[in-house]
Amino acid sequence: MAWTILVFAGLLEIVWATALKQSEGFSRFWPSVVGITGALVSFVLLSLAMKHLPAGTGYAVWVGIGAVGVAIAGIIAFGETFSAGRVVFMSMIVLGIVGLRLVEG
Repeated sequence: MAWTILVFAGLLEIVWATALKQSEGFSRFWPSVVGITGALVSFVLLSLAMKHLPAGTGYAVWVGIGAVGVAIAGIIAFGETFSAGRVVFMSMIVLGIVGLRLVEG
């Protein structure tokens, strides 16, 4: 169950980081609300997951899901650069997440 909670926390990290980009420095109300609320819920879920997982593993997986997800969202939603290098390095992050899941069980 801790891993499921951790994945949801990571997915919410994508939501709040993307919303903060759209908030334009907290100058747009609804993206700001989504960003702040998403961050709060994401942190709470992360803390719940870390009750049952090692701190380093939980944090690394949470950050990894968020980093890869936000990079993909940036490419799709904001027209950021898509390159083979980005794909290779994002794939390495995903492999690290899968590896941590395999060794932590």
